[in-house]
Amino acid sequence: MAEQGQENFRDTIGTLNEEGKRAWVFPKKPSGKWYTYRKYVSYVLLAFLFSAPFIKIGGNQFLMFNVLERRFNIFGFPFWPQDFHLFVIMMIIGVVFVILFTVAFGRLFCGWICPQTIFMEMVFRRIEYWIDGDRGKQIRLSKMPWNAEKIKKRSLKWTVFFIISFLIANVFLAYLIGSDQLIRYITEGPTKHWSTLVSLLIFTGVFYFVFAWFREQVCIIACPYGRLQGVLLDNQSIVVAYDHKRGERSEGRSKFRKNEDRAALGKGDCIDCFQCVHVCPTGIDIRNGTQLECVNCTACIDACDHIMESVNLPKGLIRYASEDAIEKKKRFTFTPRLKGYTAVLGILVAVLIGMLFLRNDIEARILRLPGQLYERKADNKISNVYTYKLVNKTTDAIADVRFELLSHKGEIKVVSQETLDVAGQDLAEGTLFIEINAAALSGDKDRLEIGIYSGETLIETTTTAFLGPRTYK
Repeated sequence: MAEQGQENFRDTIGTLNEEGKRAWVFPKKPSGKWYTYRKYVSYVLLAFLFSAPFIKIGGNQFLMFNVLERRFNIFGFPFWPQDFHLFVIMMIIGVVFVILFTVAFGRLFCGWICPQTIFMEMVFRRIEYWIDGDRGKQIRLSKMPWNAEKIKKRSLKWTVFFIISFLIANVFLAYLIGSDQLIRYITEGPTKHWSTLVSLLIFTGVFYFVFAWFREQVCIIACPYGRLQGVLLDNQSIVVAYDHKRGERSEGRSKFRKNEDRAALGKGDCIDCFQCVHVCPTGIDIRNGTQLECVNCTACIDACDHIMESVNLPKGLIRYASEDAIEKKKRFTFTPRLKGYTAVLGILVAVLIGMLFLRNDIEARILRLPGQLYERKADNKISNVYTYKLVNKTTDAIADVRFELLSHKGEIKVVSQETLDVAGQDLAEGTLFIEINAAALSGDKDRLEIGIYSGETLIETTTTAFLGPRTYK
């Protein structure tokens, strides 16, 4: 532990010892107002995470990210590869929102919303407290030789961790392949789907490794967000901060002594109890200032408030505050930087909404067959061969689909199709011929407009090129 006033805490991370080996973090079980709020938020988010793949809106899974088949459902809206531009805009909006949120409130996302933190702190650590006990008991158990008690507790904990990891892997798979597909695989049995079972066990192993061993290292080492916040934070960003003005004063910190007037002696309100350090899930000392390891989980706020209340000192020594609020007593303001990010976010959201309104339920592509020239036919007709692809983005089948020329007089013949139907959330593709009288062509390359009808209803229009002889003008 670094002594007061030293800066060597910035030379290493709290999860490594002097020999460069892993220093296991044993955080004290948090309790208090902020922890209670976090539990409520976490339970709501966990309920959403586990139920979202099984909720359907209009027949569409609420959230699905089927990368293999390139099919995505976001809030019940289906997105196909043809909608990739919309997906990109949504990703950009997410990045800009995270940037805006970080500039204003620091790493608040990590402590309150991030799935890694929620699972680690609200699921796996709570199980650990139940089996191994609080901080002191966990440290003693870690140092204990492998006797019957340690084997029993470790076996129980690791088994429960594996079961929960397996459950998370199943939910994760439901997001990837769809909940209906997952349920079908489960009911048919693993023997018929060995490849899926192997994938499931790999996911289980990854989740088990992260939550049973890698743990807070994900936030400290693997996640780039901690580094990102160092670039985005400024003096007006609201973060979990230690009020060093009040905590140190002129004489610095000192242990609590009953009935002493600390303010008159110049002593700070920090009584150097290290409760804020013991409760930290990433093993840092918040009194050293803003650090990339801090995930804004508020555990140190609750611990400090409890101590301040116990020694009859004002709460809020550690609180949500900006550096300017501590140094200059300056209130939070909407800075030009925040206004700029907000404007960009607003423009992107407006563009996305506009594109969603313009998005059609059926996507049509008609392209000339590569390497094929036009063909002359009887009655001075010119014929071109095309491939078509119709993507139905809805859950309802589209029946009796036909093609009509809107820009020219001519005929469209679909190969080997008496009636063309497109099933819900499916695509239809095939070959067709377009025949136009040479006299109706304006040049050697005309642009055709084609209407796609379902019965008598026009459902989509598309364009394609038509080649003809140069002599016809």
